[in-house]
Amino acid sequence: MGPWRCLLLLPLLAPALRAQQQQFMEYVERRLTLLEERISQWHDQSSRYSTELRDFKNQVLGMLEAAEKEREAMRAEAESAAVRVDRLEREVDYLETQNPAPPCVEVDETLMDKQVATAKQRKNEKYTKLTDCSDTIASVRAMKILKRFGSASGLWTKDAAGSSEKIYVFDGTANDTVYVFPRMREFTLFSATRKAARIKLPYPWVGTGHLVYDGHLYYIRQQGPSFQVIKFNLANKTVVDSSVFPAEEQIPVFGLSPSTFIEVSADEEGLWAIYATKEDEKNMCLAKLDPGSLDIEQMWDTPCPRENAEGAFVVCGALHVVYNTRLPSRARVQCVFDVSGTLAPEDASLVYFPKRYGSHSSLKYSPRERQIYAWDDGYQIIYRMEMKKKLEV
Repeated sequence: MGPWRCLLLLPLLAPALRAQQQQFMEYVERRLTLLEERISQWHDQSSRYSTELRDFKNQVLGMLEAAEKEREAMRAEAESAAVRVDRLEREVDYLETQNPAPPCVEVDETLMDKQVATAKQRKNEKYTKLTDCSDTIASVRAMKILKRFGSASGLWTKDAAGSSEKIYVFDGTANDTVYVFPRMREFTLFSATRKAARIKLPYPWVGTGHLVYDGHLYYIRQQGPSFQVIKFNLANKTVVDSSVFPAEEQIPVFGLSPSTFIEVSADEEGLWAIYATKEDEKNMCLAKLDPGSLDIEQMWDTPCPRENAEGAFVVCGALHVVYNTRLPSRARVQCVFDVSGTLAPEDASLVYFPKRYGSHSSLKYSPRERQIYAWDDGYQIIYRMEMKKKLEV
């Protein structure tokens, strides 16, 4: 084809070339736009990641700073605790120098025989009262169930002589730890022992015949075939005195409470001990205790039988024994023995307790409140008593 023919075709091919060029430019522009969008997305993501990394770094730095502060605070607390422990050790050392060592609980056999002989000389004598108390129980005026706590058997009480509002709890029939609640409110409202202090006794206790009296705990310890009354100071947590109970061949005092061999009780006259021996295993015995020396001042044989007895307490110098049955029914005061001879057993009122869950494992009379703290199958109950004069019976 000659040159002149190419010149003739140029006008015809120019529009097609321009169209192809336009399409190519549009294609390039689309690719550039996509590339710019991807670059923009990458930039946004990179910026977000940088921000998150910076925030994480700041957070870690803050946590490290807080951890360092807590470490310093814990170190300061540890140093303060070490100082307090050191001070407490010095105070304990000082108290040990001020308080005598706990007395030996082993009692000489000769001394024990002498105590038994002295007590038997005054056995069954008429008692000379120390107070003018002449009341006896007429009826149970009211009953209040506080809560259910601990084992089926146990003991709870207040100080029978002092003004303290503390509640002392003995859970079970054999242990060495006493729970102490600051007031009735803490004992009633809070579960378990969260609000209770714990007193660990130097010797384990047995049964439910213990008593808190005038800032001291009088509790029973079994050592082989013999039983000891331990006098424990609740303020300085030391044993003040101890005495082997001067009664031979003791047996459980209550037929329905086989773990209780001595019941320490308090009334307007002071301290008493209720017990039983094989010498007269059908009936109970009563003894007047000296709270200071733990000596037995006087002893009596009572007409109150052990069989079906679940507990007992003393009111104005008169022993009141509570009875039930092997299959628990309604408890009742069915035997009263007055050491002063004012009230004959057959003239005493028959007092019934409201029927509850089972059988009482402990009944603690509070002479200043005129009520009984009872433990009935794990339930803690208060009985408020209606009183009347013995001469009116």
